[in-house]
Amino acid sequence: MMLSSRLSRRCYCTCVHQPWLFLGLGNPGDKYNGTRHNIGFEMIDVFAESVGIQMNLLNFKAIMGQGLVGDVPVILAKPQTYMNLSGESSGPLAAYYKLPLNRVLVVHDDTQLPCGVLRLQEKGGHGCHNGLKSVMHHFRGNKEFARLRIGIGKPPGQMDPKAFLLQKFSMLARERIDGALVEGVEALKLVLSKDFGESWRLFNVEQKYKHLRQHTIIAP
Repeated sequence: MMLSSRLSRRCYCTCVHQPWLFLGLGNPGDKYNGTRHNIGFEMIDVFAESVGIQMNLLNFKAIMGQGLVGDVPVILAKPQTYMNLSGESSGPLAAYYKLPLNRVLVVHDDTQLPCGVLRLQEKGGHGCHNGLKSVMHHFRGNKEFARLRIGIGKPPGQMDPKAFLLQKFSMLARERIDGALVEGVEALKLVLSKDFGESWRLFNVEQKYKHLRQHTIIAP
């Protein structure tokens, strides 16, 4: 895929709606593809394909795409700085588009949620997630940005958490994650809707009961 560095704010100037910036967190490089820590990248790619946005720009240390979803301008980005330095990309990117943080959403993996369970959140802390720590640092400590948390489950037994994050999913866990990515597309579309407050709440309730309906507990 050919990447361009040509980035434009021009197409958003006449839009009725302020743009949204969706940031997916992960690590660059083929060896990290399909690992638990890269589920933020996967979610951005799946969403981009579903709405017809090409990820063919390279700027602000990120692979990017931009376009309209309905009449809402959307910027998609996957920082290429490695997870722990994600803020080096996301901070300047939000500043370039002059976006308030309530128009920014970060997609990331979460070990505190069961594998395949999603959670939309309007704001919050970093939860010891190093990528979020970096993003918050480059947002000057501000945590008033939205998140789509994608559950990957907890490390089994005494497994090193870092090794767990950099492993690929088991076959059964991969099925759950693939289903979650489809649901994640709908979640991101809810974010773009006008009445997102109630929609988010209902989405999170459904995700909670989805977990309760799962009869088997697997090691992701």
